[in-house]
Amino acid sequence: MTAEDAIVVTADRIAELLQAGADPHTPLRGAEWTVGEAAAHLALAGKLMADIGAGEERPYGDGTPGGLAAANRAALAVFPQRDPAVLGAEIADTARGFVAAAADRDPGEAVLTPMGPMNMATMGSYLLTHLLGHGYDIAVALRGPHMVDREVVAFTLPFMRLAMPRVVNAGATDHHACYLLRVGRDRFAVTFSDGVPTVTDAPPRRPDCTIAIDPVAFLLLALGRWTAPTAMARAKVVAWGRKPWLGLRFPLLFTAP
Repeated sequence: MTAEDAIVVTADRIAELLQAGADPHTPLRGAEWTVGEAAAHLALAGKLMADIGAGEERPYGDGTPGGLAAANRAALAVFPQRDPAVLGAEIADTARGFVAAAADRDPGEAVLTPMGPMNMATMGSYLLTHLLGHGYDIAVALRGPHMVDREVVAFTLPFMRLAMPRVVNAGATDHHACYLLRVGRDRFAVTFSDGVPTVTDAPPRRPDCTIAIDPVAFLLLALGRWTAPTAMARAKVVAWGRKPWLGLRFPLLFTAP
């Protein structure tokens, strides 16, 4: 499977859920949105990403979690479509539109996205991450099978690594620590200095805390769908090192995008 395959497969699985008689008024667990609103957001975001992938400039929010939330609310307010079947088709179509547009561009070409500048390859990772997060919410609300699995999560890591320094919250103020993350077979380090994180392939010094986590748990934890205690209770994560207790604090240093 390629990253492009993962985008299309994920969008199709979301569409299947929405087109199987979904009630648009079903509330999402732990969120203000309904299934219809989440689907509308995915359709709008898919069009936005496809347009950017095709070379259009589409300013959206200010790149912060709060700015994105405000932009989402404004976009939904002027987009009345809430039919799950219609929106499912749009989600699948726009995912293919992005993949087709990206195929004609250099993966290293820089683009400006709602989460700030990144290259085209990372933008694809961003789109996949976005689909998986909201797709998971829709699946849980509809009590259907979710589409987050180890294979597709691997393709979200380029975006997750890029996004970490952009979504640090006040809990990281003055924080100093070096973390080594082992997400399935992938490894990378996050080192905080005065509350500012730097993400590297290898730790610059001996890690204070090593976190080994199942890929699915990593994504759901990073996107705020799980908490660290939930992941630990399900035996999906373990932390060790000189300061293993930092493993519980790590996810609290970020605000989910």
